[in-house]
Amino acid sequence: MTTQLARPRKIRENLAFNAFNIILMSILTLIIAYPMWNLVMATFSDARYLAEGSITFYPKGFTLENYEAVVRDVSLVKAFGVSVAKSLLGIITHVAFCAMVAFRISKKDLAGRKLYTALGIITMFFSGGMVPTFLLYRRLGLLNNFMVYIIPAMFSYFDMVILMNFFRDLPPSLEESALIDGAGIWRVFFSIAIPLSIPVLATIALFTGVGQWNDFMTARMFVSNKELHPLQMKLYEIIVRSQVSAMTNPAAGAVEQVTTRSIQLATIVLTTLPIVLIYPFVQKYFVKGMTLGAVKG
Repeated sequence: MTTQLARPRKIRENLAFNAFNIILMSILTLIIAYPMWNLVMATFSDARYLAEGSITFYPKGFTLENYEAVVRDVSLVKAFGVSVAKSLLGIITHVAFCAMVAFRISKKDLAGRKLYTALGIITMFFSGGMVPTFLLYRRLGLLNNFMVYIIPAMFSYFDMVILMNFFRDLPPSLEESALIDGAGIWRVFFSIAIPLSIPVLATIALFTGVGQWNDFMTARMFVSNKELHPLQMKLYEIIVRSQVSAMTNPAAGAVEQVTTRSIQLATIVLTTLPIVLIYPFVQKYFVKGMTLGAVKG
């Protein structure tokens, strides 16, 4: 009897809890989604309405001039190509290098394994600083070089630890049976370890891609050649140029700032679009990959 009475009460509590969660998440979704929606609507609106601040849920004075201005700007198109190239190459090299290092360090028979682990942990807490890094890049010939986006970002000890712990959890019998059949270490890595680690590799690839795509500090500090500037650096230059124009010539700067802001918003949308389009395809791996390799130390 007690169990039968408690069951409806438990159902009511679950319904109340679910209703509270739905309301709360709906409010949070609106808070996050509205600014994004407003930004997109502003890119399709005439500049004078943007200056008035009257754009809310729909575009006013519908126009595609903002996007046409972005496409017509050859420097922005080149910068988009640089961002795509460095993101794709950065993902491939980072994931491949981290996976190879993690796979070998996960084996207890590796000579000097504890030393490599200690050195890696130190790099997570300490760095040489900006000036030594600049001098090192100059010595290596990475200044004004496209590879400055790739080589320093090839390895992350944090990502390596995640992969290492995942490789440790793989059944040893799989590798042992492959070795008995005559497979080498590379065959085991590419035919067994990599296929089984797709979720965690996809998660690391997503984080690496977003980081590469959004990075502009590397270009600002180490690349003065505008031909090698990514899209995010161009966006930064647009913002700075509009601020300088507004301070030096307030009358003309106000008009230019509105026009520049329209192009800036259109550039932001185009910058965000690739990540938004790619995420649904890796989302199924993302949820699983967040927990894989993070249980055991």
